[in-house]
Amino acid sequence: MGQKTNPIGLRVPVNREWRSKWYANKKDFGGLLVEDIAIRTALKKKLGSAAIPKIHIERAANRCRVTIFTARPGVVIGRKGSEIDKLKEELSKLTGKDVYVDIQEVKNEKADAQLVAENIAVQLERRIGFRRAMKKAVQEARQMEGVEGIKIRCAGRLGGAEIARVEMYHEGRVPLHTLRANIDYGFAEANTMYGKLGVKCWICKGEMKKADTRKPENRKADDARPEAVLVK
Repeated sequence: MGQKTNPIGLRVPVNREWRSKWYANKKDFGGLLVEDIAIRTALKKKLGSAAIPKIHIERAANRCRVTIFTARPGVVIGRKGSEIDKLKEELSKLTGKDVYVDIQEVKNEKADAQLVAENIAVQLERRIGFRRAMKKAVQEARQMEGVEGIKIRCAGRLGGAEIARVEMYHEGRVPLHTLRANIDYGFAEANTMYGKLGVKCWICKGEMKKADTRKPENRKADDARPEAVLVK
């Protein structure tokens, strides 16, 4: 189950939120879904050097709010916010709606699974050894605070080999079957002269604590209650 499913999609009802938040009837749903894909594709293509792991989209009436998570906010904002104005104009032309753009900084670039996967893919395109790139990414991620484990998987004609194969590095704990575990997942492709190489990355950032839904008075009563003693 854990290895055959996208860890983020699997945890959406448990401890993850949707990356697109809007409601539409059956007639408009398909068009808005294609529009979301077009927005994400256009931003990824234009801001390829800005290290963008995810893009959130919210809609209300004829308005659309796009939140860009980036490790290099200066590249996205530009001088005196000039780049954001251009982005708004381009997205408004693309969608035909009023588009608002927000920027959120990703502080731990080495602990974000999508950015780690994209970084390895870029190194593979520059003909850096895949083992070296994977080992370095694992070591850097393990040094970050809050990271309990990391797993990286590269597949394809690694090193220009005639037969495609899979190489994997795993350090720490990455419990894919545990739904309460906070698993971050990223996927990227490297376009080399031998063909495409796929890079997958899983990072475990601990477990999500279940919220205490008891009323305050019941909570006090339960805490004050003495523990049961087992008498033989």
